[in-house]
Amino acid sequence: MKDSRESYGTLSKSLHWLMAVLIGWQFLKFGDRIADGEHWVGETLVPWHVSIGTLLLALIVLRMVWAFSQRGQRPQHEDPQGRLVKIGHGLLYAAMLLLPVTGILILLGGGYGLNAFGMQLIAKGDKIAWASTIGGIHSTLAWALAVLVIGHIGMALFHQHVKGDGTLSRMV
Repeated sequence: MKDSRESYGTLSKSLHWLMAVLIGWQFLKFGDRIADGEHWVGETLVPWHVSIGTLLLALIVLRMVWAFSQRGQRPQHEDPQGRLVKIGHGLLYAAMLLLPVTGILILLGGGYGLNAFGMQLIAKGDKIAWASTIGGIHSTLAWALAVLVIGHIGMALFHQHVKGDGTLSRMV
C-alpha cells in the first residue's frame, strides 16, 4: 500500500492511473470545439466534463496529501536531472489542482452554480466578475497541462527504454 525507495505503493499507483484515465477523458473537451460538439465525443463524453473535473479536484487533493505523507519513502531521483523532475512534477500537480478550481470559478462567475453527478454542490447565483476573470485562464491551463502530460509520458518512456533505469516499471 505504501511507497518505498524502490517502487510506488498501490495507492500511489492507483491514484496515478485513475487520474491519468480521467484527465485523458477531460482532454476530449478539446475535440468538442470541432463541429460544435455535434459528434459522438461531444454528445456522449463531454457532458460529463464538470462532474469528472469535480471528481479530479477531490482526487488531486487526496493525491497531494498522500504524496506529502509518503515523501520520505518515495523513489528518489538522484541523477543531475532530479531537480528538473521535481519541477516537472510540481507543475503537473499545480495544473491538476488549478484546472478544476478555475473551471468552478467560470461556473460561479457566470452565475451557473456547480452540479456534479446530478447533485447540486453550489446553488445558482449572481454573476461574479472576479471569478469569471480568474476562471478565464482555464483553457490556457488545459493546454499547458496537455503539454506537461505529453512531456511526462515522453520522459517516462525515455527513462524506461533509452536510459533503461526502470522508471516506468515503478509505476505499473
